[in-house]
Amino acid sequence: MSPKYDITMKNIFSDMADDIMSYFLGLQYTKIDELNIEFARVERRDSDMIFKCTTDKGNVAVHIEFQSENDEKMPYRMLRYSLEIMEKHNLIPYQIVIYIGKDNVNMKNSLNYDFGEQNTLDYRYRIINVGEIKFTEVIKTDYYDLYSLLPLVDKNRRKEEGEKYLERCVEAIKDIPLDINKKKDIAFKAEILSGIVYKREVIEKAFMEVVRMFRIEESETYKMIIEKGMQKGIEKGIEKGIEKGIEKGAQQEKIAIARKLLKEGMDIDKVADITELSKDEVKKLIQH
Repeated sequence: MSPKYDITMKNIFSDMADDIMSYFLGLQYTKIDELNIEFARVERRDSDMIFKCTTDKGNVAVHIEFQSENDEKMPYRMLRYSLEIMEKHNLIPYQIVIYIGKDNVNMKNSLNYDFGEQNTLDYRYRIINVGEIKFTEVIKTDYYDLYSLLPLVDKNRRKEEGEKYLERCVEAIKDIPLDINKKKDIAFKAEILSGIVYKREVIEKAFMEVVRMFRIEESETYKMIIEKGMQKGIEKGIEKGIEKGIEKGAQQEKIAIARKLLKEGMDIDKVADITELSKDEVKKLIQH
């Protein structure tokens, strides 16, 4: 994912790590520590999550990679990451790519060759396509952090039901038996991720009521993202693909956030400071 989006992705997915390992991977584990590896020789990828865990087969490094687009080079990247994990921490890597993209998966999950008995390679990792997970399977569980992924799961049902499917996701989030603050964060993450597969106007319509109910602007994730530069293009960026669209969406996102903040009663100077819009631009939003 784009380096500009790494912090945001880290915030969105960090709370899901335990549920992903339990639900998607079926691991019986005890999480010991998060490993901060920047893969300096390859590229900096702060959004990936790597955890040292103890399992019935010993200690492993669970490496979770999130991918929004198909990448034909993914096997080479994953192998390099695997080698760095083994070199730096002397742990067996358990690697998973969580694919959250709109298109069908067409990436390979292996690299292999056989050039004689002492010149072979047989490397594999898991790819989990979120679009193949059923909506009903997720909402039957108590893995509530995974509800943020509901707009991306069940691709066939999503295509059949269109906007109504997104409304169904919002209703499921509203019904989660958790405190209001936790629901705010889950709803906000779901709203962001839904931009991968839905148009902005559809998202705003579906989430309008839940935003009003939860005052999502007060969620901890929202605050972190605002503070760390989220104003640089997430809404339009996600619509065009997380990796390619952030730059194009910068101005639209600033305006969208400014409108929300003005609606909550924030003064013009503060809104201009947060969004990096000029005071005149903010004033025009009030007039329109």
